Amino acid sequence: MKFTISGKNIEVTDGLKSAIRDKLGKLERYFTPDTEIIVTLSVEKERQKIEVTIPVKGNIIRSEQVSNDMYVSIDLVEEVIERQLRKYKEKIVDKNQESSNFRKEFIEKESDPLDEVRIIRTKHFGMKPMYPEDACVQMELLGHTFFVFCNAETEEVNVVYKRKGGTYGLIEPEYS
Repeated sequence: MKFTISGKNIEVTDGLKSAIRDKLGKLERYFTPDTEIIVTLSVEKERQKIEVTIPVKGNIIRSEQVSNDMYVSIDLVEEVIERQLRKYKEKIVDKNQESSNFRKEFIEKESDPLDEVRIIRTKHFGMKPMYPEDACVQMELLGHTFFVFCNAETEEVNVVYKRKGGTYGLIEPEYS
């Protein structure tokens, strides 16, 4: 695997590079040797954050972990990516891809039935048209981190969500 390691507000020492290669090197059993792994380390106050992005044909596998120790964050991110790969293997691996980034052994291995996605609850609710700002207020009143609503301007289903730093995001559909 090809590592691209960079840092923001942190010097990426040889020790950190070695820990990243050792820990994320365990993912070699899933990917081909030419797979690129993009790692970004950053420090903000006491927060030691690692972001790992693995672009594979048609998908992006990504995880971001934060702790007060960079080595703990590195351990956490590897565990999360491995869990994602096992859980969503059927979704992210198109078995007809010829130039896939995934190893043949990983693709052909049977999936664990416990890793299947199961919907265990369905909610129904009325959606009266509202503006995105009103949806943010409603989300705050409910104490949620996201809110699904019908946009009064576009008459389409949108989602507002709370971002880090107290800001908000809006997700609008895009049809291709």
